[in-house]
Amino acid sequence: MNSLLAEPAHELSVERAEQLDDADLAELCEATDAAIAEGGGFGWVEPQGREILARHFRGVLLVPERELFIARMDGHPVGSAQLQRPPRNNEAQAWAAQLSHAYIAPYARGFGLARLLIRRVEERAAALGHRVLNLDVRETQETAITLFEAQGFTHWGTHPAYARVDGNTVAGRYYYKLLEPARGRRGKDLP
Repeated sequence: MNSLLAEPAHELSVERAEQLDDADLAELCEATDAAIAEGGGFGWVEPQGREILARHFRGVLLVPERELFIARMDGHPVGSAQLQRPPRNNEAQAWAAQLSHAYIAPYARGFGLARLLIRRVEERAAALGHRVLNLDVRETQETAITLFEAQGFTHWGTHPAYARVDGNTVAGRYYYKLLEPARGRRGKDLP
């Protein structure tokens, strides 16, 4: 193959965000609106614009039970996911966490970044002592469903009236994945 025709490799990374500067926040809002407009991954069905999304992401960073993961391509935010831990008063479900709001902007798909994003969230959940990662997704998000199933998530149920999109009722699919314990942690040390 001619190396002049080969697409240049992209630098892919995923990080847990503790803060966002204005430039990253602007790019993340742009990526989020692009994903929403394309129909996937965030809960909103209409693009929200920078002001609303910036408030949302700043709020996520303030919630102790939530962690925001930023997917980057060539250093630029192009997607995100959230890890939601149960509140401290829910000891019975402390072993499980929730993966939510996972998406990659349409212009950054096809490079393996979604798999990397999910893997980083799984690793963090396991490191925190969680042994189960749950998620749910609209049945219309076929690409996401294929990805989650390829990543080892098990479909355990369907909610027939999960969401409303463009005036139509859409079913939702529920998944879980058992996580391997983080090395060096014993069961009694679980949160």
